Amino acid sequence: MENWRVVNDNNEPVKLGVYRIYEHAMLPTFATDGSACFDVYASLPDESTVKVYSSNFQDYAKVLVRSDCITIYNGHRAMIPTGIIFDIPQGYSVRLHARSGLALKNGIVLVNQEAVIDSDYVQETFVLIENTSLVPFEVTDGMRICQGELVKNIPTLINEYVVPPEERNRKGGFGSTGV
Repeated sequence: MENWRVVNDNNEPVKLGVYRIYEHAMLPTFATDGSACFDVYASLPDESTVKVYSSNFQDYAKVLVRSDCITIYNGHRAMIPTGIIFDIPQGYSVRLHARSGLALKNGIVLVNQEAVIDSDYVQETFVLIENTSLVPFEVTDGMRICQGELVKNIPTLINEYVVPPEERNRKGGFGSTGV
């Protein structure tokens, strides 16, 4: 991956390591010079398996990849392998987001809306997708399946208070700002 856009406090690029589990696995890439996120690719070699959950959210099957492709049916969710392991620098995380084109044109979204990969996770990255459309969708080997970004973590201390926070200038509670 080149053209890093994340910089540290010294304005130097932060390097995100990527290890290919399989020789054919594709490294993440930036589509354009103006891309905020890098593309992440599906790794679906023939005869591998993908865990697919049915619409009842409990049963799953290991679906065999044929012709470098699997089909995700309406309401089904799948763990799409990427064939890569991120080596994320301490103090950072990788965030995975849906690709807007796949969401709009095909109803393919991330199950968890945004995946967070912590710096201490050093196993294969999977992309959890769901087909929200009424049409079966084919995921193919090498397909751009989501987009990712390297995000700097903000050190956070959680303090418990014995007195609730004071009211601010807002009128109303949850949902009070309209639709």
